[in-house]
Amino acid sequence: MPKDPETAVLPGPWWFAANEVLAFLLELAALAVLSWWGFSAGGNAALRVVLGVGVPLAAIVVWGLFAAPKARLKPALPFVLLVKAVVLGSSAVALYALGHPVAAIVLAVVVVVNTAVAETFRRDPPVRSGPPASV
Repeated sequence: MPKDPETAVLPGPWWFAANEVLAFLLELAALAVLSWWGFSAGGNAALRVVLGVGVPLAAIVVWGLFAAPKARLKPALPFVLLVKAVVLGSSAVALYALGHPVAAIVLAVVVVVNTAVAETFRRDPPVRSGPPASV
């Protein structure tokens, strides 16, 4: 990892980087849960495959267009948060539908807290404290 804060991948204190990693892991978990739900939901095998592959694929496309750090389109923050709420919230609803209500609530709470912290500090990242980096 670079020692210069200007070239660091994730600026700021360790908790900022940890929250960013958690955000990525929550995104991956959302895709996994949506796929799990899709493969469990359909009436016949063909519909289960379509839902199991199609739902997470649709989430990936929407996320990549609007909510990813390097999104193709750059909508205003309220729309980005709406997309995140739909994709990540859908994974909590899917987890509930799969018969895991406690896990769904925990996932929803973690997503809300993580997103609030991430969006707050992405707009105004904390400054890395400590002695200046040596060259």
